[in-house]
Amino acid sequence: MYRHLFSPIKINSLEIKNRIAYPALGLLYSYDRKLNSRYLNFYQARASGGAGLATIGPVGVDFIGSGALTLGLDTDEAIADFQQLTDIIKAEGAQPWIQLFHAGGYSHPVMINGMQPIAPSSIYYKYSKATPREMTLADIEAVKEAFADAALRAKHAGFAGVEIIASAGYLITQFLSPVTNKRSDIYGGSFDNRIRFAWELIRGVRKAVGPEFPLTIRMAGNDFVPGSNTDTETPLIAEVYESAGVDAINVTGGWHVTRVPQLPMDVPRSAFAFLALNIKKAISIPVMASNRITDPDTAEAIIRNGYADMVNLGRVLIADPEWPRKAFEGRQEEIRPCTACSQGCTDQVFQGKPVFCIGNPLAGFEAERQIHKTKAPKKVMVIGAGAAGLEAAVTAAQAGHQVAVYEKDPDIGGQLWMAGAPPHKRELWEYIRYYRAMVRKYGIDLHLNTRVDIELIKDSLPDYVILAEGAEPVVPPIKGADDKSVLSAWEVLKNDPPLGREVAVIGGGAVGLETALFIADKGTLTPEVLHFLFAYEAENVDRLRELMFHGISRVTVFEMMPEAGGDVGRSTRWVLFDNLKRHGIRILTNAKVLSITNGEVRFKENGHEASRQFDHVILSSGARSVNALRKELKHLEIPFAGVGDGVRPGKINDAIHGGFLAARAIDND
Repeated sequence: MYRHLFSPIKINSLEIKNRIAYPALGLLYSYDRKLNSRYLNFYQARASGGAGLATIGPVGVDFIGSGALTLGLDTDEAIADFQQLTDIIKAEGAQPWIQLFHAGGYSHPVMINGMQPIAPSSIYYKYSKATPREMTLADIEAVKEAFADAALRAKHAGFAGVEIIASAGYLITQFLSPVTNKRSDIYGGSFDNRIRFAWELIRGVRKAVGPEFPLTIRMAGNDFVPGSNTDTETPLIAEVYESAGVDAINVTGGWHVTRVPQLPMDVPRSAFAFLALNIKKAISIPVMASNRITDPDTAEAIIRNGYADMVNLGRVLIADPEWPRKAFEGRQEEIRPCTACSQGCTDQVFQGKPVFCIGNPLAGFEAERQIHKTKAPKKVMVIGAGAAGLEAAVTAAQAGHQVAVYEKDPDIGGQLWMAGAPPHKRELWEYIRYYRAMVRKYGIDLHLNTRVDIELIKDSLPDYVILAEGAEPVVPPIKGADDKSVLSAWEVLKNDPPLGREVAVIGGGAVGLETALFIADKGTLTPEVLHFLFAYEAENVDRLRELMFHGISRVTVFEMMPEAGGDVGRSTRWVLFDNLKRHGIRILTNAKVLSITNGEVRFKENGHEASRQFDHVILSSGARSVNALRKELKHLEIPFAGVGDGVRPGKINDAIHGGFLAARAIDND
């Protein structure tokens, strides 16, 4: 079905079985720079799932450039552990790759035992909140030698290829960019001087590993940093890489400090494939495309249409390591989705915590969370078809239990429908697609439009019950908040009612802010209309920008805390607030609402009382668990477990992981 995606490809003299690569992504499964069983299990799962190439990394070539939280290959003692890992990957049919890493000025001093980072020039780096020491010529020689030595160790450890990282704002990119390279010697100034470090480093690595060993490099197709290299300059850089001896180029987007989103849901699928095509036009060696390539159809189109020769599936293979096998076998509907939420991966890394996946309970827990077939199948009744109930149902069915799901609404999904309602959050609906496929696959008995009471439970005679009753919105203790004219954020996101010109949202947490965006987006230009108007120059660019972000309603958010969005993830917070600003959404902090009367909101802001009139007022004040059946079930002699928001309102990962763990525990009750 995907004949281009699953055709073999050669890098140097090495044949790779398909065009799917798992790229280097920090996992933080150890804090001693060494591999452990958690790493081994994680990479084995990615290799066994059918990827052609599996990249370990980032792996530091020295301590000052990588720090305590990054794997290291800067000593011969590390070779044996990496040899064990490459043996595992090869045994699963994939080619093991390694990404060699040096952060330069991006090194955080706290991660390198308080040492001062080194970089091309001594300028302040916002990312690391540090000013590095300018590298001497001796430093430059030492780093080049460290890369060459690490590459040779990688070859001895059984890796099939080595990748050098020259993207994301790390050391090589810092030499290339006039923004970070202020040197006046042979490594600064002109393009030829700024690229000299990369050229010499590649040549040194090539000499160390020999001419037949595959050598690749990961580069930014556009730095997306004002004053830095754009996609006009990057093809010239790629040409130098090819002439220096690189066998393939892995193209990604901008630096960590770019203000152009690279990873979240706001990024359309395969949005940066054009960067790979831009590089591919300039060189003759294979090119890899990266970022938000989530589904087999998109991946196939990238290869078929000549944008790139391979695709990187990073977070996608964290979410489902069997993505390649399922695609190859025509089971793409069964692929567990990566929704680009960043909550279990990027947010975790930014906090110095181990990576997991909100939608895949096995990611990072491959050994301890295996699903074992039950020896005593039970009749399991799942009440509620939200994320928690669905994950519990699927897991129980995979374990061999007879499962029936009961849902009061006409469709499965629960709060996933509301969570995915804002335009930039619709990837979350992919979970519904996945669970529908899994319900069909495992023959789970699904009862929709069915409200469960204790009599139905008695009549069904289950051996085990999983309660996934979910939650309901909280009405805050504000005078007038219970008036019928006041809507909840849940009602707005679920039913999409018509709203007036002036709208108030009370509550500035994640749900309130997402609801504000949902409302403010109404009446703005769709991407298709924008493309049409732009192509035919029907409006000037400033007017088109205005129409993109200003629609039917003006939205004001009231938040009683000093800061809004306290529960929003670090890696996506800035994107959310950029969108709020673009849509002209006004956020009042330290603003406690006192009363709501016929659309008039009285509030106290920073100690001063005021009032404003609105056409509609919407409450986003949290949720509380629904436990209609829990007390009654306790009187029956039927074992049960509560999952998801019915236990405690939480995030999607709490629901999915909780449902999975509850189903695994059925045999223990």
